Amino acid sequence: MRLTTRSAANLGLLTAVSIVLTRIFGVVVPVAGVGALRLSFGEIPIILAGVLFGPAGGALTGLASDLIGYIINSHGGAFFPGFTLSAAMTGFLPGWILYKHRKSLGLWQVGATVLVTDLIAGVLLNTLWLTILYGQGFFVILPMRALARLVTLPIYTFAVFWISRAYQSYLRGTN
Repeated sequence: MRLTTRSAANLGLLTAVSIVLTRIFGVVVPVAGVGALRLSFGEIPIILAGVLFGPAGGALTGLASDLIGYIINSHGGAFFPGFTLSAAMTGFLPGWILYKHRKSLGLWQVGATVLVTDLIAGVLLNTLWLTILYGQGFFVILPMRALARLVTLPIYTFAVFWISRAYQSYLRGTN
């Protein structure tokens, strides 16, 4: 990834939007007595960073969003590096899968990528980190987290698809 002034500014903006959507507008729902489910749209800017700026840009945005977001507002929880890894994966995977095709993305491509990313980072890894952190059973927390992802999957898909197309259109107009 070549880090130009424009891409650094855009990645910084996506990081800030992710922090605001996660830490300010996110809602933590207790499952099995622990805050095991956070409903927010903070992953959308991280996924967008991967799609628009490549796997390194997406991973960097996820990493920065989690670390800076934790410093700003921890929601009273302990720092756990597994969540930082998951956030980096949330940006890396879409970039790895879609970056080369970003100028001609189809809705189904974005949807499949969001599904794969959500399953790996959002459902499996984050549920594993919560199990380690709080000592709750993996399969106790998993159903509610998977159900929440069924709700957010179409929202993430449409948002990433339309915003990435709008950004590509914007780039064509400024070059």
